Amino acid sequence: MTTAFDPLDLAGTRLPNRVVMAPMTRSRATGTTPTPAMAEYYAQRASAGLIITEGIQPSPVGQGYPDTPGLHSDRQVEAWRAVTDAVHARGGRIFAQLMHTGRIGHPSLLPGDLHPVGASPVRAAGQVFTGSSLLDHVTPVELGAADIRATVADYAAAARNAVAAGFDGVELHGANGYLIHQFLAPNTNLRTDEWGGSVAGRTRFAVAVVEAVADAVGAHRVGLRISPANTYNDIAEHDHRELYPALVDAIDPVGLAYLHVLESDRQSTLDLRGRSRSALILNPLTPGGVTGPADLDLVADGTADAIAFGALFLANPDLPARLAAGGPFNEPDRATFYGGDERGYTDYPALVAG
Repeated sequence: MTTAFDPLDLAGTRLPNRVVMAPMTRSRATGTTPTPAMAEYYAQRASAGLIITEGIQPSPVGQGYPDTPGLHSDRQVEAWRAVTDAVHARGGRIFAQLMHTGRIGHPSLLPGDLHPVGASPVRAAGQVFTGSSLLDHVTPVELGAADIRATVADYAAAARNAVAAGFDGVELHGANGYLIHQFLAPNTNLRTDEWGGSVAGRTRFAVAVVEAVADAVGAHRVGLRISPANTYNDIAEHDHRELYPALVDAIDPVGLAYLHVLESDRQSTLDLRGRSRSALILNPLTPGGVTGPADLDLVADGTADAIAFGALFLANPDLPARLAAGGPFNEPDRATFYGGDERGYTDYPALVAG
């Protein structure tokens, strides 16, 4: 029987265990440049089978929160190299999560006269924290055909920068209501051109990004994160049971290292697992709680190849060892998470001590 403490081969990246550190925004960059504190934070958690970083914007306009890092300048690449070196020195493996926030953000967070962009000019409900206050989201500028091609190229360039910075690979953030998800969802993609309308049209951007990044750095270095039916950031997906199987079918020939699913329901997870040849990393549905020791059984029963832990990894940097020993566990301070998100995949928690 396979257990969560057995090795896993992610298309050539060999993981010593199947306990994955989920991506969680920390807002510890200086501007958009990684800091020594970030190197220490990730190195402390190097015993994870795989670390997936906080969301990293692939371009200046992709930033949606204050003090989040980028991978679009030489300075950022050099600063990230200190992070990856620290993780590798402790025997860890680390993928960079590329996260373009699209319409989620505010002009005050962006340089010059940049403005948030999206699949369609549909404003998100709610507000965004700008570093000093909460401000209403703005109506995004709809990406034109040329803009879409340029954005796809930005993802590919950021992936090349990630490899140059020493990352073992990249994860594309197609979840939680950010840009890729905005193209997928029918309430945020109102387009009538080839990039919208039908399921095939709405999945086209995600497929284009996956293919471009795989071409840039190799499919074996690429994962995709999705969150079917997740309403976070004002998303509504009435057709997710049709949409996500179509997406997985479209990208499966690329041969990605893994598919990372934020679970909405178990049957959808199993349906997607049956369609994908890539390894499945699962952030299981845990209503009212956080991913915990009992979820390791999902590896043993074959539901997933690896389990992503969020909040529990913040409170327990040596989490794999604690899970193997059956505890004890430090309890995450849920009150510190922005928006009350309990699952550990919050994309803007308040600064929680690592």
